[in-house]
Amino acid sequence: MKKGYIYILKCANGNFYTGSTIDLERRLRQHQQGKGANYTRKHRPVVLVYHQEFPTIQEAFRREKQIQGWSYAKKQALIDGDFDKLSEQSEQSEDTEDTEDTEDIEPVEMSKCRSDRNARNTEKPKCPKYPLTPTNRVFFVW
Repeated sequence: MKKGYIYILKCANGNFYTGSTIDLERRLRQHQQGKGANYTRKHRPVVLVYHQEFPTIQEAFRREKQIQGWSYAKKQALIDGDFDKLSEQSEQSEDTEDTEDTEDIEPVEMSKCRSDRNARNTEKPKCPKYPLTPTNRVFFVW
């Protein structure tokens, strides 16, 4: 299996972009040339501010999705290597998370969550805000 990488870019507008790849140098070059993601294409130049290697691309992708849900401050703490602040940000996000009760939400096939352009005036199914998994809240420290 090929190694995977997650990376965080700081865009020209000051925002962070998080991605994953199997070839970090090639992917960074693509972003710089405007051939990467649509977001970075519109907010060049970009600067690599953080990256991390994983044994597989699947593990890198899972970490990418986790980091994408983080606040700007939490990403900045990760970039700075400030693990005390990172832990503090995690505790704050747990305190302020949406406390919607999801136990009574029936799982819905995700294809049914998309709008059907041909169907008019039909009731839209209630789709979960987040995937219903037992590990929605995972925090990694290396």
